[in-house]
Amino acid sequence: MRHFNIVKRILNPKKTQRVEKSQLFRQVSALYSIMVNLYGSDQLVLKAGKLEAVELLRSGDLAKRVLGLERVVFEDPTINRLPTEQQIPEILSEIEEELAELVARRTVEDKIERKVAEKMQDRHEEYVRDLKLQLLKEEAGAENPQTEKKYADLEKLEKKRLSKSALEILRPSCLEEVIGQERAIKSLLAKIASPYPQHVILYGPPGVGKTTVARLVLEEAKKLKYTPFAADANFVEVDGATLRWDPREVSNPLLGSVHDPIYQGARRDLADGSVPEPKLGLVTEASGGVLFIDEIGEMDPLLQTKLLKVLEDKRVTFESSYYDPDDPNVPKYIKRLFEEGAPADFILIGATTREPEELNPALRSRCTEVYFEPLTPADIQKIIHQAASKLGVKLAHGVAKLISEYTTEGRKATNILADAYGIALYKNPHAREVELTADDLKEVIQLGRLSPAVLTRASHTAEIGRIFGLGVSNFMGSLLEIEAVAFPAKEKGQGKLRFNETAGSMAKDSVFNAASVVRRLTGEDLGEYDIHVNVVGGGMIDGPSAGLAILLAITSSILERPIWQDVAVTGEVSIRGKVKAVGGIPEKIYGAKQGEIRRVLVPKDNILDVPAGSGLEVVPVETVEEALEYAFVKEEKSLPKVHSPQIKGIGQA
Repeated sequence: MRHFNIVKRILNPKKTQRVEKSQLFRQVSALYSIMVNLYGSDQLVLKAGKLEAVELLRSGDLAKRVLGLERVVFEDPTINRLPTEQQIPEILSEIEEELAELVARRTVEDKIERKVAEKMQDRHEEYVRDLKLQLLKEEAGAENPQTEKKYADLEKLEKKRLSKSALEILRPSCLEEVIGQERAIKSLLAKIASPYPQHVILYGPPGVGKTTVARLVLEEAKKLKYTPFAADANFVEVDGATLRWDPREVSNPLLGSVHDPIYQGARRDLADGSVPEPKLGLVTEASGGVLFIDEIGEMDPLLQTKLLKVLEDKRVTFESSYYDPDDPNVPKYIKRLFEEGAPADFILIGATTREPEELNPALRSRCTEVYFEPLTPADIQKIIHQAASKLGVKLAHGVAKLISEYTTEGRKATNILADAYGIALYKNPHAREVELTADDLKEVIQLGRLSPAVLTRASHTAEIGRIFGLGVSNFMGSLLEIEAVAFPAKEKGQGKLRFNETAGSMAKDSVFNAASVVRRLTGEDLGEYDIHVNVVGGGMIDGPSAGLAILLAITSSILERPIWQDVAVTGEVSIRGKVKAVGGIPEKIYGAKQGEIRRVLVPKDNILDVPAGSGLEVVPVETVEEALEYAFVKEEKSLPKVHSPQIKGIGQA
């Protein structure tokens, strides 16, 4: 066949050329069709237009069409030379190879694109599925069957409500119901219910109503138009004894702190953007109202110092190394807290059972002070009757008086009443009217192992070497039973002076001072006596105020002169026989009244400290001689001549 074709070409060369040219046209058309399938007719026209090959491809000249194919396939508009007939087969062969490469590449790309499309479809479906789940979660919340069950249990518990506790019912609901603190209430109202309210520290024993009065005073102040307190002013209460904070400012519930996004658990959306989150403290919560700190004397001293800075600036500032002021992800409220701080414009009311000297002087200088008075037995009885009316119970004769003998705190008195009420109700569950009897109260006393609030009481008798001093502890006055005995020394001039060590070093100094004054008064050489001074009960005396009582006890034991047992004394004694001023006079007068004392001797310099209306005979004394006249029992005969003339007239007052 090959030889036949060769022979045929030789015999008819023109016909052979026409056939070959026709075949080349068909080959070019086939290649053009392949390109249309490869690119698409529209894309092919656009591509040919960019390569200036549109006219060439539409030409009827084979060479021009081959040139157009060559430009499009090789994407080279600079190919300008028309191919000769001899060059056309070679060029078409190159075009076929290039198109084969393009088709193979396009086939692989199409296969990859299909896989990519399939993957994208899968991912799209997965994304849509996750999005639906997220929407369902947002609508339903972070709930599951277990959390739903626990929530239902909480709802069930909420419905099982008991009646109010006794303390809620018996707590005063207005200032008129507060017993025994009229002066303190008036003073606190003057300081808080004012156009210019002041920071205040409340002193007083526990259970007398400091917290209740502070809360009620704010309510009264909110009713007045001229005070700066709005109707929604907050009363924020915190216990200084349990207030804990971290000096590194990791946490500070009082002043506020910053939760960094890494270690301290800032909110999730903030932590993802590395934005620190300030946590506002109680001082900001109380802004515009009152911050009440109970037991403020128990607060950490460094925290007190920080609180003073807030009182001055009326703002709290925040700092964090994670804060970037140029970060666009920082919410504007956080930016404002870091740049301007948080408001803390409040009135501080602190309460304490400590002595004023034990508090931070800087804190005291910024606050006015109000003293709450101890409750008398009459006050306790009024509180009991008021509480009984709120409970709707009847009190048998003597019940209120019996309760007043076992406590000096209003809160504890109402607790005793509530316990007795429970016992009486248990005994008579169907009674229309509950009556509390002395037997019910005695049962409470026995079960609670209560002891009388006042263990030592005065009597209208006289004894040698025994006298009542006056002491103060936690703003509560009490009687100190001081006794002394004197014996002739076993060896002349070798007498000893003994004193119980538990009373403290100040009391021991008072004994030695008293010994010097006794010798000066009586002329007796104390070296001739063995003297023992004792504070009954081993009470701790942390000041010199027992000096006068110790001196009178020693003098009585040496001279064998009796002392009235309804007289109490207080005062420091100098070695010159002067009676010096001491502290705690109001509380000591209260303690004397509790112990049924008739007469109280106080230093003359303390006379202005004596509260009005005490019901006691208060005698100011300036010297030891004056104290001797009022404490010793009167005698008709004079003292022995051997004694110093300075004691002339003892017992004649």
